[in-house]
Amino acid sequence: MKKLLISAIAFTLLGGAALSAMASPATDLKEFRAFFFKRFPGVPLQEYANGIYAIDKNRRLEWEAMEEFPPYEPAVDIGQELFEKFNLGKCFKNGGIGIRQNYPYFDAKAGKIHTLEGDLMACLKKNGVDTKKEKIGWKKGKLAAISAYMAYTSRGKKMNVVIPNDDRALAMYTRGKTHFYAKRGQLNFSCADCHVYNSGMMARTNLLSPALGHVSHFPVYRKKWEFAGKGALGGLGTIQRRYGGCNKQVRAKPFSFKKGQPAEYVALEYFHTFMSNGIKINAPGIRQ
Repeated sequence: MKKLLISAIAFTLLGGAALSAMASPATDLKEFRAFFFKRFPGVPLQEYANGIYAIDKNRRLEWEAMEEFPPYEPAVDIGQELFEKFNLGKCFKNGGIGIRQNYPYFDAKAGKIHTLEGDLMACLKKNGVDTKKEKIGWKKGKLAAISAYMAYTSRGKKMNVVIPNDDRALAMYTRGKTHFYAKRGQLNFSCADCHVYNSGMMARTNLLSPALGHVSHFPVYRKKWEFAGKGALGGLGTIQRRYGGCNKQVRAKPFSFKKGQPAEYVALEYFHTFMSNGIKINAPGIRQ
C-alpha cells in the first residue's frame, strides 16, 4: 500500500511524466488485495462484493433479511422499461445485456474513458430522447435505474476493467489513483483514509466499508437516499453520486455535473473499478 501512495504522490509532483515507468496497475491491484486480505483474514475475495456485510455478522443478518424483499426491485423493473422504451440496446454490444463488467473502458480512437452512464446518456441523445423533458439526470433517478437494470443482467460476471499500455489510459488511471489517496476538504480526508486504512472502523454510527469490491454493487439503493427521495427511484444512485456525497462529507466542494460527468470522477471510477477486478457483480445492492 505504501508503493501505491508513493506513486500517487510522485504523479502529483512530476505532473504525470514517465507514467509507464512509475506505475504498474497490475502491481497496484496485487498490493491492494493483499492489504485487505491481511486486514480481514478469512474473508474470501468474492465476499468483498457485499461490502460491510462481508465483515460484520450482525449487519449481514439485517442485509440478508432486506434481500428477501429488496427495495431496489421496482427500480430495476423501471430501468428495464426505460431501456426498452428508448431502444438503448442498439448502442451496445450484445444488446446491452451482460456487459456491465467491462466498464469503464478506454477508447483508444477517441482517447477517452467511457463509463456505462456516460454511454447511456450518449445513446439517449443519439436516439433523439429529450433528457431534460424526460427528467433524466446524471446521478440518480431514471439513468441510475437503467444502469441498475443493465448491471442486474451482469450479475455473476467478474469485473474486467482493462488498463492498456497507452500513456493516455495510464494518465487517467494515475489521475484516479492520485484522487483516491489525496487528502481534501476541511476534514483533510482522502478516499483511502476511510475505505482503506480505517475500513472496518466506526464513523459515528456507520461502519466504514472496504474499498475492495466497492464498485461491484453499484448502482446502489441506500437507506439514507430512500428517505431523502421520492417514489421507487428515490433511494437509487450511481457510483459518481456517491463520490459527490463523499466530497461533501469531508467538507470539500463536489465536482459539477453541469457539463456531464466530471473528468476527475471518471478517472477515479476507472482506478476504483480496476481495483475490484475479478470480483463478481452483484448490483444493484442495498447499503446503509
